[in-house]
Amino acid sequence: MRSVFVILLGIALVQPGLGQDKLQGVSFSSLIITDNFWKPRLQTVATKTLDACIAQTEVKTPRIRNFEKIVNKTGEKHEGIYYDDSDVYKALEAIAYSLNNFPDKKLEATADRWIDVIAKAQLPDGYLNTYYQLGDLSQRWTDIEKHEDYNAGHLIEAAVAYYQATGKDKLLQTAVRFANHIDSAFRLGNKHWFSGHQEIELALVKLYDVTKDDRYLKLSEWYLQQRGKGYYTYGTNWITPDYWQDLKPVHEQTEITGHAVRAMYQYTGAADVAAVMNNQQYAAAMQAVWEDVVFRNLYITGSIGSSGRNEGFSIDYDLPNTNAYCETCASVGMVFWNQRMNRLSGDSKFIDVLERSLYNGALSGLSLSGDRFFYGNPLASFGTHARREWFGTACCPANIARLTASVGDYIYATSSAGLWINLFIASKTTLNIAKQSVAIELETNYPWEGKTKLTVNPEKKGSFDLHVRIPGWAQNNLVPGDLYRFKQNQQATVSFTINGKVITPELINGYAVIRRTWKKGDVVEWDFPMLVNEVVAHNQVKQNTDRIALQRGPLVYCVEGADNGGKAWDFVVPDDTKYTSEFKSDILGGIVVITFEAQALKGGASPTDIIHYSKTITAIPYYAWSNRGANEMQVWLPRKVKEVRINPDN
Repeated sequence: MRSVFVILLGIALVQPGLGQDKLQGVSFSSLIITDNFWKPRLQTVATKTLDACIAQTEVKTPRIRNFEKIVNKTGEKHEGIYYDDSDVYKALEAIAYSLNNFPDKKLEATADRWIDVIAKAQLPDGYLNTYYQLGDLSQRWTDIEKHEDYNAGHLIEAAVAYYQATGKDKLLQTAVRFANHIDSAFRLGNKHWFSGHQEIELALVKLYDVTKDDRYLKLSEWYLQQRGKGYYTYGTNWITPDYWQDLKPVHEQTEITGHAVRAMYQYTGAADVAAVMNNQQYAAAMQAVWEDVVFRNLYITGSIGSSGRNEGFSIDYDLPNTNAYCETCASVGMVFWNQRMNRLSGDSKFIDVLERSLYNGALSGLSLSGDRFFYGNPLASFGTHARREWFGTACCPANIARLTASVGDYIYATSSAGLWINLFIASKTTLNIAKQSVAIELETNYPWEGKTKLTVNPEKKGSFDLHVRIPGWAQNNLVPGDLYRFKQNQQATVSFTINGKVITPELINGYAVIRRTWKKGDVVEWDFPMLVNEVVAHNQVKQNTDRIALQRGPLVYCVEGADNGGKAWDFVVPDDTKYTSEFKSDILGGIVVITFEAQALKGGASPTDIIHYSKTITAIPYYAWSNRGANEMQVWLPRKVKEVRINPDN
């Protein structure tokens, strides 16, 4: 799609990154979500999803019971997996975000009860891990793969979120004591170590942000510095240094390798440290790795990690569809990492990728009912994939719950002289911009419509810059790099007005920048064209040869059997196909469906006797598939007969 902008192009790029005016996030706790798309999802998480997490954590599995065994000194052994503590902490973090969105005394009482037993289970030296406390405590900190600091990281994240949402600091003090224990044992104790499952790196920066104690920032940097130094002896099993990003020091890494979730958490922490400490080596490394991910290893849905063998990456351009792994947690990690990269650079391309991962790869992991989940998110199915109530390794349910409930964290950013609008999610907040209080309200029906209205109410007249992201898909730039592109250019117009008058903002790093003196009641409006576009993949992505995908706005679409007579593999898409979009309030919670005429195929009397006929095909947003039972599905639609599965009984 080629967009015709009512804005000035060709402006010199200005990056408020290292050494300049860094971007600061706007916390979920400071705004109210009013969005038609997201608010119902927040409500579902607050009830159905958290009910499922609480039932699994407290009743159906022994996760809370392990902490109670320690407190009550029952002498019982640990039950479950050694990293199960982390699921308790992720559930608490999701509860914290939800309490901010929908205050609930019963839910808060549950969280307080959990926090009380967690705090009581902590050892006097600050250590806290039910696996070792109910087992052989002498073996603590002897095996990097036992997730001790991974669990600690999720404890820290939960503690910070609960403190921000409620003002209660019992869990925060527990997290501080554990972080102090780790710092004393390793950094200050000069003991070589690195985390087998990264997470603590980003969590420690959050702890630094809320406490302002640079001890935790230094510990986060220390963790990053431990990688690539040969501190772990590798045996003959399949785990190699690049599995957990240990092949090189972090500041020398340029390629994505290994386990996808571990990589995302590590690079999120590295970007955080780079931003706070002005570390240009980390910033350069993160840019190089990011390009390797986005240019050669990214699914059209924003998912990553094609291989189930290592839950991560294989080789460049290896992006299978039916057996794609695409773990939900990896898409959650992509949201984290791309937010930090945007703060580091001020470049909208990172939010473009964040939005793709959020609305497609991550959101697919949560059912519309809120109580069924995907661990992996394939891009095609023969009807063998179905959402599940829970998993033995249950990282994904609480992870997608905490991301969805905290979506407010990703809408806005601020600098000392400006407001940045990154996501188009209807909301209200009051921010400190250019040393004054400014109330703002964002109204939109995104992602179904591109029209958006921003009302600005400064405490008094004052000047600041407004930066509005122009999505890459609205600029004929589907993703950074050339991994995917629109098959054809379509003419479209993006327009901006202030108080009804057309304006011509500058375009800087993908943002329309409006510089003015603002007064109460100023209204900025813009409209992104929501056109259906055919997408083609790079020719090295062999799985998608002679296939197209459909995208409308930020949403990737798929064809599911439930809408098409039970079949999603019996047609080809002709050249010059015309597409129609329509909002359907009675389907899948209300969605825009895409319909088109395809050439369907049916087996005849013999294997060589193929019947061709016209069939109307309905496509739905990818995130909504598999909410009506297991059935066939495809994202990448075939353009040639050889790509179609045909059975005689079609």
